[in-house]
Amino acid sequence: MRLPAPRGPVTALIFEHLTRRPHAFDPSSVCSGEPAVEDEDLQLALFVCYELHYRGFDGVDDDWEWNPSLLEARQVLERRFEDGLAEAVPRPVLTPSVPMRRVLAELVAAAGEDPSLAAFLERKADLGQFREFVVHRSIYHLKEADPHTWAIPRLHGGAKAALVEIQADEYGGGRLERMHSELFRATMRKLDLDDSYGAYLGRIPAITLAVGNVMSLFGLHRRRRGALLGHLAAFEMTSSLPNLRYGHGLRRLGGDATACRFYDEHVRADAVHEQVAAHDMCGGFAAAHPDLAGDVLYGAACALALDRLFTGHVLDRWTRGATSLRGADLAVGSR
Repeated sequence: MRLPAPRGPVTALIFEHLTRRPHAFDPSSVCSGEPAVEDEDLQLALFVCYELHYRGFDGVDDDWEWNPSLLEARQVLERRFEDGLAEAVPRPVLTPSVPMRRVLAELVAAAGEDPSLAAFLERKADLGQFREFVVHRSIYHLKEADPHTWAIPRLHGGAKAALVEIQADEYGGGRLERMHSELFRATMRKLDLDDSYGAYLGRIPAITLAVGNVMSLFGLHRRRRGALLGHLAAFEMTSSLPNLRYGHGLRRLGGDATACRFYDEHVRADAVHEQVAAHDMCGGFAAAHPDLAGDVLYGAACALALDRLFTGHVLDRWTRGATSLRGADLAVGSR
C-alpha cells in the first residue's frame, strides 16, 4: 500500500516525515480544529499511524513504527479522537446485578438501525451503490479480525479462550481459502473491484476511517482491552441479519455463490459468535475485572454509534444522488 494524498496540514506534515528516514520532529505541531470523528485530516493521519503496526506502506521505513516522535504525535491525535468519541457516545450506565449478556443485548436493541442500510442494499441499491458499500468495508474486511486479535495476549482464562474461538473462525481455522479476508477479496473481484490491500484508501471518507480507527485505538492500548471486547461483541451481535440482507441484495443484482459467500458465511458464523462474545468473552471478562465492566459497554456503544453515523453518511449521499466516497463515482473495471 502506498501513502495516499494528504487531506490537510496534519497529514501533509506526517507524510512528509514518513517519506524520509526515521528522525526526531516536533509532535506538538499535529493539531486540528474540526470535530474529531468527521475530521478527514485527523482520521487519515491516525489510520496511517496505526497501519504501521499492521502491514505498513511502500517507501516508509519500518523503523517509523516505534519512532518516539511519531508515537507522541499519534498520542496527540488519539486524545482528540477519544475526546470526540466521549462527546458523540454517551457512556452507558452499568447495572452490576444484570448479567453482561443481557445488558449488551439491551444496548444493541436500543440502538436499532433506523434507517437501515442493510434493508436499502437488500431491496433498492443499484450495482454501483453496492460496489461503493464494498469499497467502504474493504478498509476493514481485507484485514478482518486483526485489530481484535491484539487482545489475545492481554487476556487470560475463559475470556481469552472465547476470543480465540471467535478469531479462529475469522481466520478460517487456518485454511487460506476460508479466511474471511480472503472471502471478501473474492467478493471484490466478482464486483470488478481492486482487491489489493488498501487500494481504495484515498477514496475512503473520515467516518469510515473512524469506524476502523476505533478498533485500532482500543486494540493497541492495553488499558482499552475491555472496550475492545465490547466493540467485538457489538460487532458480532449486529452481524447476522445485516449480512443475510447483503447476500440477498447482491443476489438480486446478479451476484453468484462466490460473490455472496462472504455474507453467507457471516450469517452462520456470527449467529454463534454473538453468544460466545456476549456470554463467555464479555461476561467472563467482566466477572474477572468488575472495574472494567463499564469499559466493555462503552466499547459496544462506540461500535454502534459509529456504525449509525456511517449509515447516515452513506444514505444521505445516496438519497441526494451523490457518491458516498471521496472523489468521482467508481468506474466499472476498477482493478
